[in-house]
Amino acid sequence: MATWALDIGLAVLLSGLEVAALVVFWFVEGMKQWATKGGTVPGRTRRSILALGLGAALSGLIGLGLSGADLPVARASQSVMALLLALLLILVAGHEGYDRFRTYRFRTLLRRDRRR
Repeated sequence: MATWALDIGLAVLLSGLEVAALVVFWFVEGMKQWATKGGTVPGRTRRSILALGLGAALSGLIGLGLSGADLPVARASQSVMALLLALLLILVAGHEGYDRFRTYRFRTLLRRDRRR
């Protein structure tokens, strides 16, 4: 019984800490954008990709360590958190890639029109 209480408590604690860290990160990034009055913040996407990538990797490593400690609920919650952070990483990186492709394509079309 005590093992299950520890397992569930650790799962809730670790997941809550990760969500709180992500909320604080996004709040700080939002404050930076607010300080520029809605303008662009240099390196914002890089910091987001780095934070989400590190969060997913660390969640996976913590889940791996919890499997060795025989805590299945905490391991499952860390695996789910790693998966969710990886999906957010894919969305952020995909959106950034699409924006760069769109900008490159627009500039190419402008250059082509200027040559005519």
